[in-house]
Amino acid sequence: MRTDSLAETLAGARVLLFDFDGPICDVFAGVPAPQVAKELITLVAAEDEAAGTRAAETDDPIEVLRIAHESDPVLGQEVEKALTAAEVRAVGVAGQPTPGSTAALQAARSSGYPVAVVSNNSAECVTAFLERHALDQYVMHVVGRPSDRPHLMKPNPYPLIEAAEQMHVDVTSCALIGDSVTDIQAAHSAGSTAIGFANKPHKLAAFAQLDADAITEDMQVIADVLGQAARNA
Repeated sequence: MRTDSLAETLAGARVLLFDFDGPICDVFAGVPAPQVAKELITLVAAEDEAAGTRAAETDDPIEVLRIAHESDPVLGQEVEKALTAAEVRAVGVAGQPTPGSTAALQAARSSGYPVAVVSNNSAECVTAFLERHALDQYVMHVVGRPSDRPHLMKPNPYPLIEAAEQMHVDVTSCALIGDSVTDIQAAHSAGSTAIGFANKPHKLAAFAQLDADAITEDMQVIADVLGQAARNA
């Protein structure tokens, strides 16, 4: 991985935005995502057989939520409530933060960067995890899944724009650290820079294809680059 592009991207940002699931926490490490998806699919199928059939084609709880909302807003609200409860339960048994993430958050604060978390997971589960591991002290704002508005989840740039507004900066001055294609897409749609966290080998090519501004396979590298920049200042 190239640290020069990472250093340049970080240096050009006024605010750092962290995705949650991946860069900070493996949300479903203790409660597998397919298990949660199956529970949600049961809810959907009980109300709408056709939507249940569609939902059964995925093991991603977020996609099940999208399908439920498309089928019926009231059903979507029921599924979202169940998903939020499952996420809060999951982060309670998810284990320790992603290796290097605590150091990255600490380095961001030491370097003077305001930090926000922008996530397609619920704000409730993000906040619960941050507080559980004493990481909330490094995070100024949490922008979670927009309630009743799944169409505004990433890759929609809305969460980034919302975070920037809360932090009183232009979204183009933000850099997003994320581990999914939708993170890179959302960042570029917002006019922000994008740092791809390639926590799986196949993501390296995917992020490169999307022209991520920088790519790292290790959150500790972000902490190291921030620390080096502070020492050189």
